[in-house]
Amino acid sequence: MAVETREEDAIRGVVERLTSAYDETCTPEQVEAAVATAHTAFSERPVRDFVPVLVERKARALLNEAQG
Repeated sequence: MAVETREEDAIRGVVERLTSAYDETCTPEQVEAAVATAHTAFSERPVRDFVPVLVERKARALLNEAQG
């Protein structure tokens, strides 16, 4: 399996977990936007192994910040 495919699968998992975790406070579209924003922040990083974990942390922070 290619690195890109593994990362894409992991990012889809992040979206699913966060959609479930924030289902009472955020729409799925808001979660997807936060994950996309977080993922973009790591797009130029050469080491991809930890990107999904970092994306999830950053997306959670963005979603928590948006909630006030």
